[in-house]
Amino acid sequence: MTAIIICVVVAAVIFEFINGFHDTANAIATSVYTRALSVGAAIALAAGMNFCGALVFEGVAKTISKGLVSTDLEEYVVLAALLGAIAWNLITWWKGIPSSSSHALIGSLLGAAIVYTMTLDDIIWSGVLEKVVIPLFTSPLIGFFLGFAIMKVIYLLLASRPRNRVNKVFSKLQVFSAAAMAFSHGTNDAQKTMGIITLALFTAGMIPSADHIPLWVKLLCAATIAVGTSVGGYKIMKTMGNGVTKLEPAGGFAAQTSSTIVIELMTLLGAPVSTTHVITTSVMGVGSARRLKAVKWKVAKDIILTWVITLPVCALMGGFCTLIIKSFIGS
Repeated sequence: MTAIIICVVVAAVIFEFINGFHDTANAIATSVYTRALSVGAAIALAAGMNFCGALVFEGVAKTISKGLVSTDLEEYVVLAALLGAIAWNLITWWKGIPSSSSHALIGSLLGAAIVYTMTLDDIIWSGVLEKVVIPLFTSPLIGFFLGFAIMKVIYLLLASRPRNRVNKVFSKLQVFSAAAMAFSHGTNDAQKTMGIITLALFTAGMIPSADHIPLWVKLLCAATIAVGTSVGGYKIMKTMGNGVTKLEPAGGFAAQTSSTIVIELMTLLGAPVSTTHVITTSVMGVGSARRLKAVKWKVAKDIILTWVITLPVCALMGGFCTLIIKSFIGS
């Protein structure tokens, strides 16, 4: 491996590790705050299921490696994209904002590619529209309405049952919904880093095709996201678990179940969606099923604003990192 490829792999591992602790809250916050699981048990469950999920699919990885940019990029451009995404993830983690690692990486990659080529023509805009922009809006909306619908059904079926008994049953069911959510997080999120490493290996001529995801890349990304998950993201967990709306075990189950359905659907379509977006809007939907005022819309507004600005801000950061690295290596 060349020095720049080693730097790409190291940066990708750092990104995946940050992705793990940044997005731990997606899978486990509702379980922790409804007391269905202890923090330690929830993190261990999420780490294990993230690892398993990361090894299952390749469609999202292929979208990143060959579905967004039509020209061959130099390895330093891929490195710049990773650095821009890492910077944004650290900023939002520090502020406790559940932003999207997925869109941070995609935005940064697009910005880096545009600055490198000095044209918009080498971006596969149809792929960006179909795989990124449309799912960016549709997946959270589906999550909201599915969470709302599942919660309404639970209310209708169990309204006459004692509250303590209902909570006890759903506390147990949440173990399974949390596991499913963590698995789906692995199937979608870990693949983005697999895709970016594969892209770098292909541009360096180390693999014959961007369609081929090497086994060592899969194992590396799966293990890294699992380790990152084991560290945990407690600031974001606080926002996710109790900042948007008050949740009981039934609501946590509904939010996690609806999120899992949406994320797995998008994974099958090869769309790199944000698990953060989906679980957050699912929680909003669950809260709205009780009453609209149950949702803290001020917190929700701040989260949604972060979603909107992630792609363009990270595009700027990726482009800036490209300029900086290019000035140093003299390419």
